[in-house]
Amino acid sequence: MAKLRIGISGCGGRMGRMLIAEVAATADCELAGGIEAPASLALGKDIGELAGIGATGLIASADVAALFAASDAVIDFSTPEASVAHARAAAAAKTALVIGTTGLDAAATSAIAQSAKSAPILWAANMSLGVNLMLGLVQHMARGLSDDYDIEILEMHHHHKVDAPSGTALALGRAAAEGRGIDLAAHSQRVRDGITGPRKRGDIGFATLRGGDNPGEHRVIFAAEGEQIEIAHRAGSRRIFARGAVKAALWLAGKPAGLYGMKDVLGL
Repeated sequence: MAKLRIGISGCGGRMGRMLIAEVAATADCELAGGIEAPASLALGKDIGELAGIGATGLIASADVAALFAASDAVIDFSTPEASVAHARAAAAAKTALVIGTTGLDAAATSAIAQSAKSAPILWAANMSLGVNLMLGLVQHMARGLSDDYDIEILEMHHHHKVDAPSGTALALGRAAAEGRGIDLAAHSQRVRDGITGPRKRGDIGFATLRGGDNPGEHRVIFAAEGEQIEIAHRAGSRRIFARGAVKAALWLAGKPAGLYGMKDVLGL
C-alpha cells in the first residue's frame, strides 16, 4: 500500500518542524514538501534539516499550488489569512487539508467552510486526542449540571502565543454552551478588571495566562455552593498536537469534500 504523501505548511515554525519529524517517523506517511511565507528565512532550506532529522532533499518553498499538487494531504499550522488561502488551494487541487490554526474569525471560518464544498477539510482548535475527548466531557457535564454551577475556563500558554483566549479555551466554552443550550457570545465573560459587580448567573468565564514555554494548559471549573468540579488537560510537549494532526490527515485523505472535525476522526 502506497504511503500517504503529506505536505507541511509553515514548515519553518515550531509546529511545522515538529510535524515534519512526526510525518517522517510515521510508517504510513512520507513527506511531500513544505511551504513558508515569502519573507521566511526558512525558504531554500531542506525541511528535514529545519526539523533536525537530517536532509530529505525537499526544499522549503513559497509555491502553495505546487505543494498541494504533490500532496495527498497538507497539514497547516500558520495564520488565519494563510489558512484561508490554503483552503482555497485545497479546493482547487481537490487535496485534503488539515488545519490547526487558531484565532480564526467568523469571516475566515466561513471562507474555509466554502472551500470545504470542493475538498475534504478538517479544522480543529486543538489536535490533541485528549483535549477532544475533554470537549465531550465538558459538554456532557454542562448538560447535566444546572446554572447553579458557574463555569470558568482557565488557560495558559507560552509567551509567544498571539491570540487570547486560546482556540481550545473557546472550543471548551462552545462545548459548555452547547451543553447548557445557550449562545456563548451572549453568555461569556472574557475580561474582569476593577469593580465588576457580582458574577452574572449562567455566564461562562475565561481567564488567560501567558508565560515561559508552556505548550498548553486548560482547566474547566464547575463551581457551586459547597462543591467544585474540575476537568484539566496539560500538554507536556507539542508532539501531541503533531501526532493528532498526522492521525487526522491519515483519516481525512480520500474522504468526500466536506468540513470535518476531530470528533469525526475519533468517532465521537
